[in-house]
Formats: sequence, structure tokens, C-alpha cells
Amino acid sequence: MNFYIVIPAHNEADSIGLTLYSLVNQTLKPKQIVVVNDNSKDKTESVVDGYTQKYSFISLVNNKSSNQHLPGSKIINAFYKGYDNLDNNYDVICKFDADLIFPDNYLEQLENHFNKNDKLGMVAGFCYIEKNGEWILENLTRKDHIRGALKAYRKDCFLKIGKLKPSMGWDTVDELLAKYHGWEILTDESLQVKHLKPTGISYNKASKYLQGEAMYKMRYGFVITLISALKLAYKKGSFSLFKNYIAGYFKAKKEKIDFLVSNQEGKFIRHLRWKGMLKKFI
Repeated sequence: MNFYIVIPAHNEADSIGLTLYSLVNQTLKPKQIVVVNDNSKDKTESVVDGYTQKYSFISLVNNKSSNQHLPGSKIINAFYKGYDNLDNNYDVICKFDADLIFPDNYLEQLENHFNKNDKLGMVAGFCYIEKNGEWILENLTRKDHIRGALKAYRKDCFLKIGKLKPSMGWDTVDELLAKYHGWEILTDESLQVKHLKPTGISYNKASKYLQGEAMYKMRYGFVITLISALKLAYKKGSFSLFKNYIAGYFKAKKEKIDFLVSNQEGKFIRHLRWKGMLKKFI
């Protein structure tokens, strides 16, 4: 299978080299890698240039954007800058973060999973972070969710869900829409990916409200938003985050921000969310 990879990178000079090294040494080589240097002020560009000179399948796109680190729109807009520079001959499109170290059989194992199941739309491994000299499972990891840091989509699934939404919550709505269209999702816990910068470490305070906004835009409704916000804030160990999430939800509702999904898709999403929550209590 032809694997195309897009890596948005903002001030990732200390990690992007490690990410690229792990990808060029895969047992199954990617056909194309595009790194989007998204307004970096460090030496990200020069690090990537070193790889582009050595590997013909790696290219660099420089992009100008805001210095403000907001999750969602910024990273997906950068993704599209890279995606638009690719041809259409991919079987799998990957959006990877610039701070990951992949095991050398990562892409080969993804291909094996895709080949075994024609209805498999997305597959990925698990993120591990370093703590006290040991690599441990990142606490946001769930078996039923693929982290935004390491998304891999079968082409037909990627196109069917309308590609990626430039909004906070893009890495949840993509899975919900995939399921809506009959695709399956798989996480492989044997594929342990080192995540050098834990999720959210560089998010500013303003970005915290976007999580609640995303829940509104996915048509969760208040009750599911309330439960989801409590759960997420608990995992991150901060009650103030819960207040921010709820405030973001009501702010979006008041401003009547556009939804990310249709009414019919929203109904499916709410049913899926309730089914998942009730399953955990039974």
C-alpha cells in the first residue's frame, strides 16, 4: 500500500529529526512524506532540509500562520498545506505529529491490518510518554479512540468523511463520521509510539474553551457535554478545565456557531455516545 504522510511542525527542531529518522527506517517505507514548517522560529526548517537532501520522498512546505498555539484549526490548516502538495496515488493518508518516535514495523503493521479488513477505515498504535525514566501509556489513551497525533486513514474512508475538519474536536468527529458511514476503527496496543511532548502541554488558556465549543459543534447536547467535560477534566486533574469546557459550550450555543455535522449525523453521534456510556455502567 502507498502510505503518504503529512507532518505539521511548529518549532519542532528538537524532535522532528527523531520523527523523520523513525519513519525513514521503517520496514515498509512511506511513498511520500511532506513536512509543513508552520511559521517556526527555531531551526525546524534546516533540520527537515537535511532529510530532504538525503531522501527524495521527503519534501518541505513553508507556511505562514499565527504564532498562537490553538488546537484544531491551526494544525489542520497546516495539514492541508501539505496535503495539497501531494498527488492522488495514495492508499493511506497519515497525519502525524512532529514529536513522535515510531517503532520500525509501524507502517508494515498498519498495512497488515488494512489488508485483513476491507471495512477498516482508520488504525493506529498507542502513545507513550516518558516519566521518571520510563515510558508509560499516556493517560488520554483509550482503546476505542485514535489520538490526533497519529492518524492513518484508508483513502476511501478519508474522502467519505469529508477529510478533516479545521476545528477543535477534528480528531473525534472524524471517527464518529467514519462509524456513521460504516467504517471500522482499530487501535493496536502492540504498536508503542513514543510521544515526546504530552498532549496539551503548550495550549494556552484561550484554547481551553475550544473543547466545549467542539462538543457543541458535534451536536452532543448539554447532558453528553456535561458528562464528557467531567470525564476529560478528571483525567487531566483540573476542575477549572471543566468550567472552561462548559463555558465554551454555552458561548458557542449563544453565538450559534456552525455545526461540524448534519442533524442526522448528530443524532447518530448522540446515540453512539449514549450507547458507549451506558455500556460502561452495565
